[in-house]
Amino acid sequence: MTPCPVLQFKSLAEALVTLFGKSVAIQRTDRVMGGDINKSYALSLNTGDTVFMKANAKEKAQSFTAEAAGIFAIAQTGTIRTPKILCAGTDDGQEVGYSFLLMEFINSGERRGDYWQTLGRELAAMHQADASAFCQRDGAAGTSTISSLSNAEGMSTVPAAFGFYQDNYIGARPQSNQPAATWIEFFRDRRLAPQFKAADSYLTSADRTRATKLLDHLQDFLIEPKKPSLLHGDLWSGNVMAGPDGKAMLIDPVAYVGHAEADLAMTELFGGFAPDFYQAYKEANPLEPGYEKRRDLYNLYQLLNHLNLFGRSYLGSVLSVVDEYVG
Repeated sequence: MTPCPVLQFKSLAEALVTLFGKSVAIQRTDRVMGGDINKSYALSLNTGDTVFMKANAKEKAQSFTAEAAGIFAIAQTGTIRTPKILCAGTDDGQEVGYSFLLMEFINSGERRGDYWQTLGRELAAMHQADASAFCQRDGAAGTSTISSLSNAEGMSTVPAAFGFYQDNYIGARPQSNQPAATWIEFFRDRRLAPQFKAADSYLTSADRTRATKLLDHLQDFLIEPKKPSLLHGDLWSGNVMAGPDGKAMLIDPVAYVGHAEADLAMTELFGGFAPDFYQAYKEANPLEPGYEKRRDLYNLYQLLNHLNLFGRSYLGSVLSVVDEYVG
């Protein structure tokens, strides 16, 4: 996988001059509300352009590079629209400095009549697109591999089918995408296990025993996909918006290669997606039998992350899902 070709700058002024010319100036800055991780702004320029900017502390620059990589990956599938990435960078201004990500500004529009059906079909197409290149980490051509000790005489390699070519962030928490050979291994070792470890202070001894049992028997509850899929990774309704033409666009991805069911499950966690969306998706990309029994296990990762981000109010939901499988 070619790394995301995002331009990097050492100041916002340098970025704007490079993108829009030496005479560029910011005429107006408007705060854009939404999201609790970054501050967002609409920058109106004297060129007539409007640019969308996300900003955070200077040490958070890597999170913007990771977001750009996810947007770039989704765009590479040619299936569903995302905002165009302009550049990223850091700036020493505002006393302590800040990091930034610049994107095209999207004027949100009214959802057109086939909004949900089209979104369902386009998400299905994204999940069906070839995702084999997105796990490459060493820059070599071909499929990435993971070395494993096969016997006392040497090493063998297995295809790295699940993961992503760089790590990213789920909310404010780092998310490892180190590639793995199987989906169940990846979901156990890169998703559930780190979150359970981070949540240890919330758990009783009995809770820890059930969590360990769940991880040890994950293969009894999940299945391997027919093919790996590029996922949005944080697909709740707030990360889908209608563009000026009324068609859906995906924003704020936490992309990785996994099982398509994980994306679909998250759309059901907090609601907000119309029945037409699911009907269109399933017609284009039929689900394997038993999805409804696996759905809560996929969403356990998101609930654990919310527990670790926002605190004890999510503990009951986490333990309820654990008990559903190993109670």
